[in-house]
Parts: sequence; structure tokens; C-alpha cells
Amino acid sequence: MTVSIVSSPYAAALGVCLFAYFVIYPVVVYFRDRNGLRRYPNMHPLSGISAIPFMVLAHGGARSTYLAKLHQKYPVIRTGPNSLSYGDLRAIKDIYGHNTPCTKDGSYVITSGSHYHLADVIDKHDHARKRKLLSSAYAIKNLEGWEHKVADKTVKLMAHLDQCCTAPLAPGETPKPEDLNVDYRKWTNFFTLDAIADIGLSEKLGFLDRGHDRVVGRKTNGTTYECDFRDSLYQNARKQSLLIWPYEWYPFINKISNVIPFYGRMGKFAQDWEGIPVELAHRRLRRYRAGEKLDDFFQALMEDKNGHPNNLEWGEIVAEVSIMMNAGSATTAIAMTNVLFQLIKNPPIMKTLVEEIDAALEDDDEDDESGVIAYDKVKHLPYLRACLDESLRLFPPTPQGLPRETPPDGINVLGDYIPGGVSLSISAFVAHRNESIFPQADKYIPERWLGEEGKTLQPYFLAFSAGARGCIGRNISYLEQTVVLASVLRRYGFALSNPDWQIERLETMNWILGEMPVKVWRRERKGVLSG
Repeated sequence: MTVSIVSSPYAAALGVCLFAYFVIYPVVVYFRDRNGLRRYPNMHPLSGISAIPFMVLAHGGARSTYLAKLHQKYPVIRTGPNSLSYGDLRAIKDIYGHNTPCTKDGSYVITSGSHYHLADVIDKHDHARKRKLLSSAYAIKNLEGWEHKVADKTVKLMAHLDQCCTAPLAPGETPKPEDLNVDYRKWTNFFTLDAIADIGLSEKLGFLDRGHDRVVGRKTNGTTYECDFRDSLYQNARKQSLLIWPYEWYPFINKISNVIPFYGRMGKFAQDWEGIPVELAHRRLRRYRAGEKLDDFFQALMEDKNGHPNNLEWGEIVAEVSIMMNAGSATTAIAMTNVLFQLIKNPPIMKTLVEEIDAALEDDDEDDESGVIAYDKVKHLPYLRACLDESLRLFPPTPQGLPRETPPDGINVLGDYIPGGVSLSISAFVAHRNESIFPQADKYIPERWLGEEGKTLQPYFLAFSAGARGCIGRNISYLEQTVVLASVLRRYGFALSNPDWQIERLETMNWILGEMPVKVWRRERKGVLSG
């Protein structure tokens, strides 16, 4: 009883302090309005006071879709106490352009490991060093030299599709449930993982061979474990996307949230993910030290083009392997799934594309036995590229606005002065649904990318971000997307369960896509069944 009497004043004082810190102080800051952000409309009535409304929106899994609707009315929206979202595409140059003074904001700091990688490094000089180090590895001439690795994985993908082929679908016919026997989403993800592991590390993951993504991870004490690659990667990303928004509190929230089963399960996957790039880097380093000179990304990490060592710290090597396996697989797999989905849903467009591919290859005496189409034969096909870009526009693999922090002296955006230390972003999804730039923005219209009209749209195309921080791996992505799409459309026909079927999409930083079961059959060409 005495303890209760003594402790109650302290409990009351603690409660008052917490109320003052979490409620009164933010309200005071809001009305003080040091950065002058109250002049912008709020995403939610409480957005100027707290990040909680944005966290709630993130939990809905369709954050950018919601913002796109708001931006139809408001060019700038305040999404948090110190953050603005832009829908006016003239702001792209100011926020992401090559000469912008903005840098990546605090979200990249709190989600980084012991060392920054190319995608999250903030310091511009350090970024330039990394970009110079890695640019030779991502050069187009190197990528085309690595095409045989992409072709090898395409052969394995098509071997599985061959096994799953059923009888051709008659016009107007609905596939039988048992014929929907390929999850195209899963198998293209196996493809991108196997491909980037081979291109980057000369590592044979074998997901396409085995039909599953069980992989080995390594703990800091050297012990190893098995886990599922995709679940580990995507659930880690999902947890971050839900909890990160009050940047200053994220490290604390991330830890205590693990006591809640919903977050705890994602936290376990996050731990599993941390050890995967460590194990992959460990295995490749062992081969390097054994004297193997392999033509891959890791070799470029370890040595410059003259064979001089780069002397990177182990943590930096692991960080670069981590982002390569993450960004180098996830976004391309999403793009591959999306483009076939759009083509199946739009038969006239599919027909036009197939005709272009067939026409480009009609002079070949005989197709390659494997069925893989050489990149050189289709990389310049305008409608093929237009179909890829239109799918990337409609559902950019990374829809989230990539936040940038204004410099200490502030900058002018759309004629308005924004003080230093404010986070600004433009969601690729929002940008690509802007009707003034992309008429009928909700429709899949590849023709918009053809000719001079298509060139005028490029400054507003944010599927790979923009400026100096644009995706260094875009050439790898286009190589993989082009070879796979041309090869499978040349060889197969595809169908969804019904014309109204929709794929599930859950937004993190990227999309987490649900399964995409399709029926597949061998095409008939020139009056003869292919193969």
C-alpha cells in the first residue's frame, strides 16, 4: 500500500511528461510553423502534427494510390510534420535532377546497416566514389557480355513452362482450373534471383532448377541457417514501410514492435534476410581469395579495371551485395509480371507485339533450339520497348516517393521557398497518373511511347528514379525483361482465369505482388506447332 502511495505521484508525473512530449509539444511546433509548411494542404487533419496518419495509410497497402487521388486536386500535400509530397511534375528537376542540392533524407540513414551501399549513401562525394567504382560493372558492353547468363536462366524458365503446357485455348474459351498451373509471378522472381546472383557473384542459386527459394544465411558468429529468400526480403521491406515514418522513433518502434505477433513475424524474416547477403559475399570472397578471376560484379567491387585492389571494408562489400540481390531482383520480377498481366488483359496489344517479334525473326532459318531470343535481335523493336515502358508507367515497381532532404540554405520548388531539412518526394505512381502529361493515365496504351511523342514523355518517367541517383541497374533490367518477354511470347500463348481477374498488390517501397496463375500452351506459327 505504501509503495502504491509513493509511486502514484511519479506515475502521474510520467504521464504528464509523456502527454506533453507526444501531444502538447507537437501541437506547439505545428502552430509555431518554423518551416512555413502550414500553407500546404494536409493529407489528413493531423498530418502537420504527427506521422501517425501516414503510418496508418501505409498499413492499407495502397499509399501511393491514395496520394494520386489527392494530387488530382492539390499539387503539393503535407504528408507529415516535416514532409511534402509533390504531384506537379515540374518539381522533378528541382528535387531529383542532376544539379539538385537535395540529398537522400534521414530514412536512408536509419535503415542502413554498418555501411552504406550505392542506393542509400547520402554524402555526394561518397556516392560519386561508389558510382565510379561500380559504373564499369554496369556498363552496357559488360551487360551484353553477360547475356549468356541471362540466356541460361531463360532456358531454365522455359523448360518449366514447357512442362506445364496444356492444349491451346480456343477463342472465347475459359481455362480449366487445373490448367492454371504456372504461377508466373513466382517463376519470374526465381529467374531474376538466379540471374542477378550469376551476373553479380557467379553464384548458382538454382531456384529455377529446384522450384523453391530456400537459401543459406550466415549469422555474425559464423553459424548458418536455412530460410526462404523471397519471404525474408519482402517481409523485411514491408515492416520498414509500415513503421519508418516517424524517423526519430523508428529504431525504438522497430524493436518493441516485435512483441506484437503481426510485426514479430516480419521481424523474424528481417533477421533471416540480414544473413543472406553475408553468406553470399562470404562464399564469393572465398573463391576470390582462392585465385578465381570471374567476370562478375563482385570482381569489379574488389579490383579496378587495371587489377588494382579497391580495398573496401567487409561491411561495404556486404552492403553492395545486399542491394544488388534486393534491387537487382525484386523490381525486375515485378516488371516482368506486370507486363505479361497487361498484355493478357489487352489482346489487341498482345497481338500487335507478337506480330512485331515474329516479323523481326522471320528471316531466321530456324529458331535457337532453346527458344531463347538473342537480345541483339529484339532490343531495338519499338513496340516491344513501348509495351515494357507503358507497364512500368502504369505500375512502377517502386511506387513510393523517394524522399529527398532540402539543403541547409533551402531551395525553391515550383516558385516556393522550402527551408532546409524538409523531406520532399514525388511518387512514381503519382507522377505516372498525371492526366496532363499522360492522358487516359489509367489505361495501358503503349503507343504513347512511340516516335517523337514518346521522347517528350521521358523527363516524366520515374520508373528508375531520375538524375544522378537514378537506378544504375536499369540496363540489366531492360536486358532481362526484353529477352524473357520476347522469348516467351515467341514460343507460348497465355491466359488468366477470366478477363476480370486482378492481381493482388500490396505497396511497401516496392509492390508485393500476389500469385499470378496462368494457363500456358505452345504457339502455332507458320502453320506448324512450334517446337
